[in-house]
Amino acid sequence: MTDSVDLKNAGLKATFPRLKILDIFRRADERHQSAEDVYRTLIAEDVDIGLATVYRVLTQFEQAGILVRSQFDGGKAVFELNDGDHHDHLICTHCNKVVEFSDEKIETRQYKVAEEHGFVLESHTMMLYGMCPDCASTKRSR
Repeated sequence: MTDSVDLKNAGLKATFPRLKILDIFRRADERHQSAEDVYRTLIAEDVDIGLATVYRVLTQFEQAGILVRSQFDGGKAVFELNDGDHHDHLICTHCNKVVEFSDEKIETRQYKVAEEHGFVLESHTMMLYGMCPDCASTKRSR
């Protein structure tokens, strides 16, 4: 599939800003991108798309299911491509590194807890906060 077809299938026209922003997410080394990250990439590539347009396109992509929005510890919103696979996040409280993980036992347990309380679980997010191995080793070596 091409990005133009993906956008059309999501009910969006394949405009230059949409195609460019989608391309940035596909090429990014860092999976989680804020609007400001996307805007800085556009500036670095000498592309004339304003920050307001970036915010608008990110919102459209989220509503269309192309991107998923997360907000880690009250910080700014970050977006990632929606690959259809559910995952949770580990966030370093020192360097803000984000690691994605999946654990079937945790997933199963969450549904069981919801059921025990009479809930029908529709969705969830799990964010675990701590110190990544790099920060922990730096702290130990001090």
